[in-house]
Amino acid sequence: MAYPILDPRYKNPALASSCALAVMAKAPRAGKVKTRLSPPLTLEQSAALNICFLKDTTRNIADIAETSAAVGLVCYTPIGDESLFGGLLPEGFALIAQRGDTFGERLHAATEDILACGFGAVCLIDSDSPTVPADAFHEAIDLLNCPGDRIVLGGSNDGGYYLIGLKKAHLEPFKGIHWSTSTVYAETVSAIREASVELAELPIWYDVDDGDTLNLLRDELLGEGLLPFAKAPGYPAPYSREFIRHFFGVSQ
Repeated sequence: MAYPILDPRYKNPALASSCALAVMAKAPRAGKVKTRLSPPLTLEQSAALNICFLKDTTRNIADIAETSAAVGLVCYTPIGDESLFGGLLPEGFALIAQRGDTFGERLHAATEDILACGFGAVCLIDSDSPTVPADAFHEAIDLLNCPGDRIVLGGSNDGGYYLIGLKKAHLEPFKGIHWSTSTVYAETVSAIREASVELAELPIWYDVDDGDTLNLLRDELLGEGLLPFAKAPGYPAPYSREFIRHFFGVSQ
């Protein structure tokens, strides 16, 4: 299945009432994605799990879009690897290319480009958190739909964040941040407050990027009860659950 590729040079006014739920994703090539999970996974297994994460996250978003003013996107890199997303995304999804060198530049450029396409708001979502509760996404959409400017932030338990939502392409949340550290969330909150922009915070969740958090995903998907920091159950993530079940040798 081929997906439409959005071009920020062409604005669609019909999108003004919609919030783009955009997953920031690399094309799923072995050795290019989820490499910090090898070991315990092989590079091929890491790429396979990345595909599961992408399928689960986009399916969660597609379900949300059925009942909300939201549209699912994948903001991808590198340009030229569009075909690797074929058949992985739900019907109705579109692609938009990433640009920029540093991670902060890519996030800011994604915000600019998606809003330039005509969307009234955008949530940039990581591709490492397949079990984010649907209620968190619904809350982000509702907050961005309220009058007035604000930034919505969903923090991860490791000090990063799994979602940032904006109505304007503010530069401050993406400038001077020490990415891939435990201070990302705190630095982003500080930058937003210094810019005098209203901040709305979502419930804490987590991302999966190493062996310890892979075990956390196993505990969530195959165990019983809530995770220690969770206030509600996460998305069931069936593709990721099946991968985890096979990898850890757990029977049905």
